[in-house]
Amino acid sequence: MKSANLILAGALLLSVHGFAGAQTAATNQEVDAVYPDAQALYLDLHRSPELSSHETHTAANLAARFKSLGYEVTEHVGGTGIVAILRNGPGPTIMLRTELDALPVEEKTGLAYASKVRVKNDAGQDVPVMHACGHDLHMAAIVGTAAIMAHSKNTWHGTLVLIGQPAEETISGARAMLEDGFLTRFPKPDAGVALHVENSLPAGMAALTPGTYNTNADSLRITIYGKGGHGSAPHTTIDPIVISARTILALQTIASREVMPGEMIVVTVGYIHAGTKNNIIPDTAELGLTVRTNKPDIRRQALAAIARITKAEAEAAGAPKEPLIEHIEAADSVYNEPALEQRLKVPLEVALGKENVVTRGPITPSEDYSYFIEQGIPSLYFTLGGADPQKFARAKAAGELLPSNHSPLFAPDLEPALRAGIASEVAVLRNLLQGSSEQLRQAISGKTVTN
Repeated sequence: MKSANLILAGALLLSVHGFAGAQTAATNQEVDAVYPDAQALYLDLHRSPELSSHETHTAANLAARFKSLGYEVTEHVGGTGIVAILRNGPGPTIMLRTELDALPVEEKTGLAYASKVRVKNDAGQDVPVMHACGHDLHMAAIVGTAAIMAHSKNTWHGTLVLIGQPAEETISGARAMLEDGFLTRFPKPDAGVALHVENSLPAGMAALTPGTYNTNADSLRITIYGKGGHGSAPHTTIDPIVISARTILALQTIASREVMPGEMIVVTVGYIHAGTKNNIIPDTAELGLTVRTNKPDIRRQALAAIARITKAEAEAAGAPKEPLIEHIEAADSVYNEPALEQRLKVPLEVALGKENVVTRGPITPSEDYSYFIEQGIPSLYFTLGGADPQKFARAKAAGELLPSNHSPLFAPDLEPALRAGIASEVAVLRNLLQGSSEQLRQAISGKTVTN
């Protein structure tokens, strides 16, 4: 018999499962039991970071730990990716994802366990490597969560799928895992969860964002062509560095003069590579851009404007040929399923304290987790606080900002952030791993329940 009231049916499902999650929040004793190993893993990972698509030792480390907990582990999915599955009878299939990779950043935190790693990148350049985006904390949290879930099967049922995803920083790892058969080789998740630590919140807090969570990301590589020559005779050359300088400044007018005020857009030139010596004007200059938007029409407008401005500046300078504009990376914004956000707010409040769970608007960084969502996995991606609460309060009072992700000074307040990460993940997983797959899908979609 079909329910006569669709809204009431959906609300009842959300309510029932919300309270089920509240009753199965991780206890302090459970987190205490796994914390020492999780902390030790964090320190090890922080000291030994690996660049995108080269996370060989990192992936092997996590895979060994999952195997020791009884998970079915498949390695080398989409490169260095790993998939770990724990089956516990009939029920929903839920995915929890972490990233594996670090960044080419020289750490300046001064921590006793700071990274000293240097490697050759894919271009053959010697670069420093640092976990400057918190992926080490994400990995330590997921291993702690994996242990609690393995040791407390009486609190949940269904199939837990843990993902160790490579190459998030190059927004290519999620796509690689999907192209390697993630959805056909393994159980397809009914829902997915991921988190990201930031200094925008004190450690011990979490922020939820219903709907659009972050931004579209587009990475461009632009090569500007000139005519090289002696630095003392610029009149005999066409200087690609000067063209680049004019182009960089002109690109900033896209946000300030072309896109309607109030619309979200960022155009950042992250690097310029040109020349080999102070008295030589080079033939070429290369720019690296990241473009962030949250609406398809603004995205199209920005990319078209970049091409138009870049070509026009080169033509105005008499460049010998048109610039080469390569669209090398792209990812859509992450969309948080509102029904999941509403449902999982309750167990998060129980796990962290109601006052420590807030709702806020979209953020400007981007994420390739969106590839999973586009394949039909409704998800919740939430923010985990990482800032030392006292430093956060002082910075806020002074009108200052703490070092952000990707900063050489980025360092989460380890213990409260890691504990909160584990407690949050266990809470949302236990909430979702109740009832049946069909009930969960109906609750998320708002469809009428049939008896």
